[in-house]
Amino acid sequence: MAKSQDIKRRIRSVEKTRQITRTMEMVATSKLKKMSDLVHAARPYSERLGEVIGRLTDPELRERYPLLRQPETARRAAVLLLTSNRGLAGAFNVNLIREARQLMQRLRKDGTEVELHVVGKKGIGYFRFQGVEMASRRMDVPDRREPEHAAELVDELRERFAAEALDAVYVVYAQYRSALSTPPRTLKVLPVEPPQEKADEAAGSRAAEANYILSPGADAILNELLPLYVRNSVYRALVETAAAEQGARRTAMKNATDNAGDILDNLRRTYNRARQAQITQEIAEIVGGAAALE
Repeated sequence: MAKSQDIKRRIRSVEKTRQITRTMEMVATSKLKKMSDLVHAARPYSERLGEVIGRLTDPELRERYPLLRQPETARRAAVLLLTSNRGLAGAFNVNLIREARQLMQRLRKDGTEVELHVVGKKGIGYFRFQGVEMASRRMDVPDRREPEHAAELVDELRERFAAEALDAVYVVYAQYRSALSTPPRTLKVLPVEPPQEKADEAAGSRAAEANYILSPGADAILNELLPLYVRNSVYRALVETAAAEQGARRTAMKNATDNAGDILDNLRRTYNRARQAQITQEIAEIVGGAAALE
């Protein structure tokens, strides 16, 4: 009887755990819809902005605009790692941290001094445990990211790059493809390099269009667009990471709920077998006692 009671306690415990994981899955599904809407809204703007930058930039302009500066050798680089403040998202944070570590190893192997900037409690906790020095730590970025948050993260790095205190700035984030696919990615935001396909299209457009009018002028436009392009790149990385986090958590909680269901099925079968064995034993004892009285 004691064994049956132990199994019943385990069944109740797993049922409570399954209720929690199912609730977390539903919450993550609700948040994922909102975050994915932000991603789909940010992508077209980012693509068009990259196209405009590709049309206006030219190799000859690199000497005039600090954000287009292409150092021959990168002496010092900054790595901005985006992680989450909460766990229970499978290997989401582990993959991001691994991507950042591999990037830092490659840069140091090339003789580049690397400084690390971490967003999210999980990344901060890992590097603090490993004894890795962090140049900055942020845990106050909310789930719903705004362009102002991107400006807070990258504006100081952009100013240091313009002052030649940094030679490159990288962002490690999670790319949101779907709820089941959120691979880590590394984006080089400084120096500004428009997407290659946009640059090729822009070159063809310049060849096809002999003259066109810019107002208030290419210099004024680039002075505004280049910082905006950098901030927008970081903002897109922020919203993609937020959506990827909810997708990873939804997948992890669904797997946990399904596994809890499998465990419950096994426990119930075990309980039924133990109960049947106990009943059979009690019947055998009754029959044996009755036979002994005859």
